[in-house]
Amino acid sequence: MSRVQLAINVADLDASIAFYTKLFGTEPAKIREGYANFAISDPPMKLILFTGMGEPGSLNHIGVEVENANAVGAMIARANDLGMEQEIQEDVSCCFAVQDKTWIKGPENDWEIYYVKGDAPEMACDISATSGWAAGSGPELATVPATKSGCC
Repeated sequence: MSRVQLAINVADLDASIAFYTKLFGTEPAKIREGYANFAISDPPMKLILFTGMGEPGSLNHIGVEVENANAVGAMIARANDLGMEQEIQEDVSCCFAVQDKTWIKGPENDWEIYYVKGDAPEMACDISATSGWAAGSGPELATVPATKSGCC
């Protein structure tokens, strides 16, 4: 099952966790310093809370969590076919998780399409093992720089 991801900046993580736990009737799936995420089933959504990453109440980033690495690959291929600009990251350690993902450039907001492979000990993005394709370039590999402020 895929679900939309909404990542927001908050001032008070504990108060925000309490509010969203009540609102969606579910406990956070993961809590770390300055970070929490909820895997909400109804509506299907991944809600990410950050402190110290931007103006409280503002959007950090948006995305879609997909069910497997093949779904990320399908989105990469689709974006390539459509000539969309994207940044591909494989085996990236980000937001306390190891992920495969692509960031698709939008007119106002980039969209993160990602699959979580497992837990990671750190918040920060470590893309030392990252490779990917530019828009329309096909399957040749290229190093991708870490440029996203929100990385989960």
